[in-house]
Amino acid sequence: MSTRTHDRDGATPYMGALYLGGRELPIKDPVPIVNPARLGETVGIIPVGSLDEARQAVAAAHAAFPAWSALPIAERARQLAEAGEALMPGMEARAALLSRENGKTRLDAWFDCMGAKRCTDYYVGLAKDFKLEWELPAPNGRVLVARRPMGVTAVIVPWNAPVLLAFLGIAPALIAGNTVVVKPSNFVPLALIESVRLMAERLPAGVLNVVTGEGAGVGTELSTHPLVRRVIFTGSVGVGAKVLENASATVKRCTMELGGNDPALVLADADLDQTVPGVLKAVFTCSGQICYDVKRIYVHQSLYARFVDRFTQAADAMVIGNGLDPKVTMGPLTTQPQYRFVNQLIAETRTGSGKVTEVGQKAVSDEEWKNGYFIRPHIVTGVDHRDRVVTCEQFGPIIPIMPFASEDEAVRLANDTEFGLASSIWTEDIDRGWALARRIDAGTTFINTHAVASAVDMPFGGFKSSGLGRGHGEVALEEQFELQTISTRRLDKGN
Repeated sequence: MSTRTHDRDGATPYMGALYLGGRELPIKDPVPIVNPARLGETVGIIPVGSLDEARQAVAAAHAAFPAWSALPIAERARQLAEAGEALMPGMEARAALLSRENGKTRLDAWFDCMGAKRCTDYYVGLAKDFKLEWELPAPNGRVLVARRPMGVTAVIVPWNAPVLLAFLGIAPALIAGNTVVVKPSNFVPLALIESVRLMAERLPAGVLNVVTGEGAGVGTELSTHPLVRRVIFTGSVGVGAKVLENASATVKRCTMELGGNDPALVLADADLDQTVPGVLKAVFTCSGQICYDVKRIYVHQSLYARFVDRFTQAADAMVIGNGLDPKVTMGPLTTQPQYRFVNQLIAETRTGSGKVTEVGQKAVSDEEWKNGYFIRPHIVTGVDHRDRVVTCEQFGPIIPIMPFASEDEAVRLANDTEFGLASSIWTEDIDRGWALARRIDAGTTFINTHAVASAVDMPFGGFKSSGLGRGHGEVALEEQFELQTISTRRLDKGN
């Protein structure tokens, strides 16, 4: 068992470690993880894994695969359920740890960490009635279709929702009989490392492993290694395309969630009392750093002025500061590169024809502000649909709001993007909302809500550049298998 320590509010830095083949590796080449709300505070220390350690992780997972995959699915589910119980003690402390390394509010961090347990419980429940083989009608012989585990699965995770996103890949992979190597982001690895370790210690050695490292090194090794048969990746389109290129040499199965530019369509009959707070939450949760967050808002011209006014007032009431402060409703940006990008985007947008309104004056003190990656909410009006602030995935607290004249125009604008992850329609006419939803090119379209994380039982993924394959739900478990057909059927004439 680990001797590493950390406490709820961070007096003691968390000491991270690689966990490979059922054992921790000693920390070497330590790298500090800094609190984005307090840049002088070291949240924890992690080792940066090498190519050799990535190979060790794959070898450990490969060695564990035969015995793990040979277990009945019910036995794998039983072991995973027992291991999942280890996630409950210390949940609050891990949420605080995640809030400090990521910057998100403590409540958002708790939901992220709790996602590990919820995902595990959900896929354990699916295992009970999940069909692993079935027969097809065959007049001349017998045809059996069987689901076969694939082997080693690499789960490569970003920094914005690391625990939840990791376990959405880990849980179905393990239930299916695959073994797993997890690579966290070097920006936000600590709560995920701890969550994985708690599970891995209670599973057979090598079934679940975690290795840190740079994407260009360890990430590339995992996506090219011939013993890795499946890659589950969440991140940017550019990096995802590189992972696919790497994986193609050995024809790995891949599930890719590659971000979005999610539109919200506010129709003429929308109830602003419901719509404004709903859209506001979908824009600024985690400072706008979620693929599912609303990135652009289209409002019917009859409601446009009122919506902008009420949305601006609501955003101005937000409290920006350290996510551990219970009064805070929006924390800092998580990484220095993203902080720089969003500030550059704001500056660029100010030089254009649009109007940029900075709100959210209820914030931390000036001294604290200078020591964190804080950016207030910025509302942009008067921009063209083709401006970069509209077309890019901002991943920060800046939101363009634009009018439309007809529902056909709204659909055209919503679909005029390389992305297609999520969207939402806001209307009092639910039937109209359903009809419009079928015209939106997005993996998920919400009506009168916009969840910033898809429910574990809902298929999740994107159209176009937003992804490949589907996660969540039963489909995510199905995608962990190869299908094998065994047949004695004679292909005589007429059959």
